[in-house]
Amino acid sequence: MPSDLRTMDSLSQIVLGAAVGEAVLGRRIGNRAMIWGAVAGTIPDMDVLGKYFLSELDNLGFHRGISHSLLFTVVGALVFGWATNQLYRSRHHTWIAMGTKAAAAVVVGFVVNFLTMILTPGQWVPLALYIPLVGLWWWRHGQRRYFSSTWEAPDADLRGWVALFFWGFLTHILLDCFTTYGTQIFAPFSNMRVAWGTISVADPLYTVPFLVCLLVASRFARTDRRRTVWNGVGLGLSSAYLLLTVVHYHRVSRTFTKALATQDIAYERFFITPTIFNNVLWNGVVDAGDVYLLAQHSFYDEVPVTFTPVAKGFEILHNADTDPTLATLRWFSAGYLNAVRRDDGQLQVNDLRFGTFSGEATGPDDYIFRFNLVDHGPNAPYGFQQAQGGPPDDTAETMMRTLVNRARGIKARATE
Repeated sequence: MPSDLRTMDSLSQIVLGAAVGEAVLGRRIGNRAMIWGAVAGTIPDMDVLGKYFLSELDNLGFHRGISHSLLFTVVGALVFGWATNQLYRSRHHTWIAMGTKAAAAVVVGFVVNFLTMILTPGQWVPLALYIPLVGLWWWRHGQRRYFSSTWEAPDADLRGWVALFFWGFLTHILLDCFTTYGTQIFAPFSNMRVAWGTISVADPLYTVPFLVCLLVASRFARTDRRRTVWNGVGLGLSSAYLLLTVVHYHRVSRTFTKALATQDIAYERFFITPTIFNNVLWNGVVDAGDVYLLAQHSFYDEVPVTFTPVAKGFEILHNADTDPTLATLRWFSAGYLNAVRRDDGQLQVNDLRFGTFSGEATGPDDYIFRFNLVDHGPNAPYGFQQAQGGPPDDTAETMMRTLVNRARGIKARATE
């Protein structure tokens, strides 16, 4: 997953975790519940650190693996709940509180960065101003509250902390299951990836209203009923929107099924998923045996779904059925994998579940999720060079503009 999308994905999880933390312990410990909930919402995604000690290929399978499992939800909640309870009992509680405030500042920094990317892409001034200002606030607040007065530990026990982390972890992995990437919720007992594909990994309509409600709730005292109401509204809106994506998924699925039947196309299976930043424009890939069929469908389309055949490209691969690198990529992509040669001879395989920007596979860079391989010859496994997601930097603006225009739908031509 590209770093910018991972940032927005993490923000969604931070907001969800903070809201869950508030629901569990907000009336007892106030904004600390949101902060620790945000921490709980972030911990599973710390598996991205695997890139520092795993190969590119192994890290592909490690992300959203054991840290996103039901086993981790239970065991991790016990471990982190106990650790947090012990931290607040420590004689070093003052520095723990300062560390918590620093964590909160980082969380807000994610929010600032996210809103900057949406409102003024490419701008760095808001974040550059935020860092020194929040640093000054953090130090002055700490001096006034923790080093100049008596600090009190939060009114939470071991059971409360365990509950906060349990629900934070569980809601995290459930939200990830709704995306296309896939989540190994049964690890380490099974490597099956659960990927319902009803919502984009970055969808502002899910995150932004949720975030606004959370920020409003944080302004009220922990015993103020309005705090509970606003947090409940945020949870309700996000859950309702998530349910709406499921409705949209089944609507698009029926549209694809009908189009395939109307056009008398034989197929084995198909996969659909929304394009980035929205739930209106959907990508679809159909396994038609010898070829794949790619298509895009917007709710505003006035014309039938059009399918574009794309070669599977397996003929350019050696040992396609036995190569271990290809086996891993086939598992990761749920079998929706094709191979192409770039103009420079580079071998590229693509996870077609994510589709293409154009819906037609106009070239190697049109594929949204792609992997570069190194050919070591027919007697050696392919080398895995890198995974790439999203458009190349030099075409990103054009591709995203095209995607927005396509989401507006294709109008039917007037009859003569």
